[in-house]
Amino acid sequence: MARKFLYLMIVLILLVGAGAFVYRFYGKDLMKAALIPSAHFEGGPVTPSQAYEKPAMWFARPDIPNNPALWTPADFKPGENPPAAVFFIHPTSYIDRAHWNAPLDDAQANNTAAVFLRGQASAFNETGEIWAPRYRQATFGAFLTSRADAQKALDFAYRDVLAAFDEFLKELGPDRPIILAGHSQGALHLERLLRERVAGRPLAKRIVAAYVVGWPISKLHDLPALGLPECVTAGQAGCILSWQSFAEPADPSMITDVYDATTGFDGKPRKGTDMVCTNPITGTPNAAAKLTANLGTLIPSKDLGSATLGVPGVPAKCFGRGFLSIGQPVNLGGYVLPGNNYHVFDYSMFWVNIRKDVARRFATFASGKPATASAPAPTAPRR
Repeated sequence: MARKFLYLMIVLILLVGAGAFVYRFYGKDLMKAALIPSAHFEGGPVTPSQAYEKPAMWFARPDIPNNPALWTPADFKPGENPPAAVFFIHPTSYIDRAHWNAPLDDAQANNTAAVFLRGQASAFNETGEIWAPRYRQATFGAFLTSRADAQKALDFAYRDVLAAFDEFLKELGPDRPIILAGHSQGALHLERLLRERVAGRPLAKRIVAAYVVGWPISKLHDLPALGLPECVTAGQAGCILSWQSFAEPADPSMITDVYDATTGFDGKPRKGTDMVCTNPITGTPNAAAKLTANLGTLIPSKDLGSATLGVPGVPAKCFGRGFLSIGQPVNLGGYVLPGNNYHVFDYSMFWVNIRKDVARRFATFASGKPATASAPAPTAPRR
C-alpha cells in the first residue's frame, strides 16, 4: 500500500500547464519514467541519536525563528504558552529522481514543506507548540513502483522521523500532553509511529488525539494495531481522526483498487473493508455537515505564501467505504487530482473547525474525564 497510494499526488506534475493533457495520454508510464530514480537505493548516514538536538534539524519547534507553523490568517493568532505539544510530520515535498530520499538541504523541497506547515500544521498552534522535523523523506517516485528500493527509501525516511520523535519526547519531559498529526507520507509514518511507540505503552495515556489525515486506515485490519480507538464523539480524547477529501462526482477507485490489493497490519486482506472517516467539521464519524457549519476554508494566494479565510467554507459528509465528500468542486487555485480528489486541501478546507476540534479534545483530556468512548464494532468486508 505504501508504495502505491501517493501515486495520487500527481498534483506535483500537474503544476505545469500541459501536465493534465500529458497525463491523459501517457499516464503512468510517463510518470514512472520521469519520477522513479534509476539508480539503486544506497541510503546514507544513519541518523545519530543527538542529531535532532540541533534546532536546524527542525522546520518548527518553539525555539527557532521564522517558524512557518506559527502562521495564521487575519483575526487569528498562535496561543501564548500553549499547554500541549504537537508532533507534526509533513507530506511529500521532494519529487526529484536524483535520489531515493530527499537531501536535507534541498531548497525546493524545504520551501514546499514550509508551505504545507503554513496550511496544515498552523491549525494546531493555538493549543500546542508545534514540532515538525526535517527528515529525509522518500521521493515521490518511491510511491510509483514496487521495487525493493522504494520500501528501503520509506524505511530510511522513517528512521529520521523516529529519531526526531525520540528527541521530541526527551525535550518535553514525562508529563506534557501530546498531539500527533501528519498528512499523506507524513500520515504513513505516523501510523508506524503509533504502532511502534504508542500502542500498548504508557505514552498512549498522554495522547490528546492523533490526526492521521490523507492516508487510509482499515477499521477492521489496521485500527486495532494503532493503540488508540477511532474518535466517535466530538469531545473525545485519546483517539484517532482520519479523512480523505473528494468533490462530486467523486471517483476514489484509484485508492480502493490499490487498497483492496493490500494486507492490513494484522496480516489479513483489506479488501472490501471500510476506512476510518471522520468529518472534520463535526469531529464525528460518518457524519454530514452543511457548508454553514464550516467556519473557514483557507484560500491560498497565487504564490502559496499566504491565504485568506473563505467563510462559510465547504460542506462535508462521509460516504461509501470511508471517504469525505465536499459537494460540488470549489476553486482553491488548482492542484485537484483525478477523480475530484482534494487530497492537497485535506487540512486547509477545514482549518478553523480543526482548530476548534483540537481545543475541544484537549479540554476533555485536561479535565480528567474518561478519554475514550465506546466505539462501534469494526465493519466486516462488504459482499
